Amino acid sequence: MKDVYTFADLQAWEEATADEPVPLRLAVLGDPIAHSASPQMHNAALAAYGIGARYCRLHLRPEEFTAALRLLAERGFIGVNCTIPHKGAALAAVDETDAHARRADGVNTIVFGADGTRRGFSTDGPGLARAVREQLGVELADVRVLVLGAGGGAGRAVAMQCASDGARGLTLLNRSVEKLQPLHDAIAAFYPRERLVMAPWTDAALARALDVSDLVVNCSALGMKPDDASPIPAALLASRHLLYDTIYTAARTPLMRAADAVGARSANGLAMLLHQGALAFEHWFQRPAPLEVMRSALG
Repeated sequence: MKDVYTFADLQAWEEATADEPVPLRLAVLGDPIAHSASPQMHNAALAAYGIGARYCRLHLRPEEFTAALRLLAERGFIGVNCTIPHKGAALAAVDETDAHARRADGVNTIVFGADGTRRGFSTDGPGLARAVREQLGVELADVRVLVLGAGGGAGRAVAMQCASDGARGLTLLNRSVEKLQPLHDAIAAFYPRERLVMAPWTDAALARALDVSDLVVNCSALGMKPDDASPIPAALLASRHLLYDTIYTAARTPLMRAADAVGARSANGLAMLLHQGALAFEHWFQRPAPLEVMRSALG
């Protein structure tokens, strides 16, 4: 199996996959996509159940996305995961959505129905809630949450999940505060306004937010590159803070190293990826995901 397939491959799928002993029937769609760890956990899950299908990476540019969904259904795909920058386009392309997708304003899991329908789900928020419970031992309902980079797709899904679960407080920070206004308004429609704060991501706003937050969730891209600085300087953190970094490409991200410096507990995004994936598997196959098999495959 190739590390990454392309739209050109999809157009000539039979030829591109002629050497595959097991048909490719699931994929993660993104731009870029080579970094994704989803294939290793999903292929382990498929093997554990003896399902005759494999999961691959598919690099799609935004202008290729709509046509690719049609081709994927024609090629007999069971479903796909969608990551940056396709979650919004996926929402527009499906026939049905769950409540999580509507609140997140994006879809990260699509199920292709035998009748030609496309059902869309978002497992981002529920995956985060499960990961925080597992890795940090708290429920979102019991803590005051600060979401960094709340203006992006993952940030919106995380913020919506925190509000839906009834977090004791919710602060949204983003470099561009204009991107936060639609999210703030959507949350304020069902969440107490007195517990909701929106602000531009400045040093002063960050310091104020940390004073009134227990859990910090980093949804920004800061930390993706090895030489990135921490999104929060260690000097602003306290040992009482819980830090969850949605980045999973490093065992100890810059934010986690800053947490280490002050004795704060932290976790990277691998558990969120695991639980997102497990929920997607259950949407595709209507059976419990082999969670520990998938966890072992992620390493």
